[in-house]
Amino acid sequence: MYFLLFLAIIVCLLLGAIVLIQNPKGGGLSSNFSSSSQLLGVQKTGDILEKGTWILAVALMVLSLAINVIGKGGSAKNENNNQQQVEKSYTPAATTTAPATNNKTTTLPPAPVKKP
Repeated sequence: MYFLLFLAIIVCLLLGAIVLIQNPKGGGLSSNFSSSSQLLGVQKTGDILEKGTWILAVALMVLSLAINVIGKGGSAKNENNNQQQVEKSYTPAATTTAPATNNKTTTLPPAPVKKP
């Protein structure tokens, strides 16, 4: 699993580098220089970079799914172990009950009244 994580990080770095290298396809300042770049053969480089972007994007999606599938097996075991630990450590609060009596009511003597 750690190998797949390492591979996914490498793919992310390469994908970011390729995206930053590519020329923007839209207008703006790059549209003024588009005809000169085609004369020098930069169009072929753009096609290679675009294909590389798609390949790395698909590879990243496949790696993400593989990491998720492999990671689920380990997390299910941990979840089960955690649930068992919680069940073992859970002890219900002790309920306090009044002491048993003989159903005889006892009355206290009246309190003495002080005269002023």
